[in-house]
Amino acid sequence: MEKTTSRAAEGLQALGRPTAYSQDYDPTVLETFENRHPDADYWVTFRCPEFTTLCPITGQPDFAEIIIRYVPAQRMVESKSLKLYLFSFRNHGGFHEDAVNVIRRDLTELMKPKYIEVLGLFTPRGGIAIHPFANYGQPGTRYERLAEERFVHHGQS
Repeated sequence: MEKTTSRAAEGLQALGRPTAYSQDYDPTVLETFENRHPDADYWVTFRCPEFTTLCPITGQPDFAEIIIRYVPAQRMVESKSLKLYLFSFRNHGGFHEDAVNVIRRDLTELMKPKYIEVLGLFTPRGGIAIHPFANYGQPGTRYERLAEERFVHHGQS
């Protein structure tokens, strides 16, 4: 077991402090820490069942479970900062598909993971449920092929 590193040594700001919530989309609240097992391939899954955003046309709230799965490289997202980031969508107007793609893009830029996928399970409104999916694999690696395979087979089961 490796020596535990302090929050300060990792450069984490949100963890262990009083929570301040952004009132609109704010990717600057995202924080990372060092992956202590960068040579190992393993999955990290976040299930975020209380995601909300606003319809950009009607201003009505949209509710979803956001599922984020990734294979980390050097950096990993800190969970409290992820919670604050996802909360920042609460008063933000955006379509479901946009929210999922923005989350995937922001997390890819932040962590530079080997592989990442984001699925939005939006609850029905007007009788239609929307489930957008976006993914990414590092170009030129087996993770790029993984992204292609998971994309092609997404929704088949």
